[in-house]
Amino acid sequence: MNVRSLCLGILWFDDATGYEINKLAAEGGFSHFIEASYGSIYPALNKLTDEGLVTWREETQPGKPARKVYSITEEGRAAHLQSLYEGPKPDIFKSEFLFLCLYSNFLDGGFMRRITDAQIAQIEEGLERLHDASAKCDHPESCFAIGYGKALHEAALGYLKENRNLIEGGADAKPQAAE
Repeated sequence: MNVRSLCLGILWFDDATGYEINKLAAEGGFSHFIEASYGSIYPALNKLTDEGLVTWREETQPGKPARKVYSITEEGRAAHLQSLYEGPKPDIFKSEFLFLCLYSNFLDGGFMRRITDAQIAQIEEGLERLHDASAKCDHPESCFAIGYGKALHEAALGYLKENRNLIEGGADAKPQAAE
């Protein structure tokens, strides 16, 4: 999947501004799929417009500049459906937390406890957002995606809570080398 597919996917459900698309991609219902930024969303929207897959209209706002609201065309819907048949690439998981864990035996145990607590809090916040989304879920497909995300978060949270002792000893738990 790429930013182009993400934009078409968001517009499939409703018209949106570039700002709204970015918000959905960064922290909304589409934030768990791929990384997208303003720097990639607007060029994708421009290209989709040039290809006739998306149109836009200008809406005036009192006391603010006019905004562009994008809509998917029938050609855009057909192109989006066709792109879905390409299938997904393997999931990619990257974590700065896990990178630090690789070196936990060289780091202070207190530091590792603090970052482990922060990681747990971050996962719990994500899980809470997914629980909230689940309560509002009204389509089986969306419910499945949310449920899958919840299962991944719950598994990560359980593993971290059960095994945090493996990384929290830090350098302070290791015997010092004789000088």
